[in-house]
Amino acid sequence: MTDLLWPGAQRAGGTFSDTAFLAAMVRVEEAWLTVLGSPLPLEELVGEDDLAALALGAEDSGNPVVGLAALLRERSGEHRLHRGLTSQDVVDSALMVLLRDTVDRVQRQVLQQVAALEALAQEHRRTLMAGRTLTQHAVPTTFGLKAAGWLTAVLDAWDDLAALSFPVQLGGAAGTMAAAVEAGIDPVAARLRLATTLGLAPTGPWHTTRRPVTRVGDALVACTDGWGRIANDVLTLSRPEIGELSEAVGGGSSTMPHKQNPVLAVLLRRASLTTPQLAATLHTAAADQADERAAGAWHAEWSTLQTLARRVLVAATQATDLIGSLRVDPKRMRATAEAAADDLRAEQRSLAAPGHHEPLGDYLGAADVFIDEVRDRARLVLAASGRTP
Repeated sequence: MTDLLWPGAQRAGGTFSDTAFLAAMVRVEEAWLTVLGSPLPLEELVGEDDLAALALGAEDSGNPVVGLAALLRERSGEHRLHRGLTSQDVVDSALMVLLRDTVDRVQRQVLQQVAALEALAQEHRRTLMAGRTLTQHAVPTTFGLKAAGWLTAVLDAWDDLAALSFPVQLGGAAGTMAAAVEAGIDPVAARLRLATTLGLAPTGPWHTTRRPVTRVGDALVACTDGWGRIANDVLTLSRPEIGELSEAVGGGSSTMPHKQNPVLAVLLRRASLTTPQLAATLHTAAADQADERAAGAWHAEWSTLQTLARRVLVAATQATDLIGSLRVDPKRMRATAEAAADDLRAEQRSLAAPGHHEPLGDYLGAADVFIDEVRDRARLVLAASGRTP
């Protein structure tokens, strides 16, 4: 999928596209037929050629499942299709399938970032640079410690992603599964089999309890929070007057041939500025739930999740590219720090004066200890994921 208004959108491929959503809904209907004892392959019965008609018909019913179920029933000849389900069961379960697959792809990118940042922190643990607070020179630090800070943000995001669960939705019209029970179906056994078939977690109906949705949204935004922090440092330190970092391949200008713009960092910052609002929409919708099925609040989630998932996946690959090819200029970092030595050591001198002794050491404090702590955490994550640190 291309999007001229969101450069890089093609990186997400067909993730969460209309075609992918249709296929996921069909998987749910097919899995349910298996639960009913009438297994039947459905994936070949509908496809991209049906999207326009299904989208048009969705306006009449408020969701695409009504038209899809009718189409599948007509083409399969299976009268039991969709029996015992409701539209929300199909949509929510399909969304969870897509979110699970999206998160899996994001996690693979995050693992690459963890490995690259762990190595960067080690390589530059003694690379002296000026620490900056509130835009001004503060005290000495190292680029290794800065990279460890980036790594911490990425590891925090990893923890949130790894803790996610993707529950199946199965409740029938009002969360009681009354139609299934009426048909002689064991609701607990049916839920377990449906979940297992789809690779989801078996849980009770959550029609108007939307934490499964907001939890995924929060975890995805935690990723862009971390990447945005990295991007802002790259944008600042790649300014010509600072020149301590640069992207391996900068972007050009339409009129200025000398420009090497830090485009990946720019696009990552774009993502970090726009994804929190999407998660906020999910929380607003969760708070606006009512009765046993929500009117409007549920519907507000679908496109929001699509946009959020695709944007985070795009940003994930851009962050991997940025971190993996980042150019560090240790000489420039040291030169800046040495030129500002009087300011960077001012705090040290103020602490030494009452004791009537000369300032001691490099004033880097426990930087090495903190780097090692974060590296140890990263190495545990990599080892648990089957990657060699």
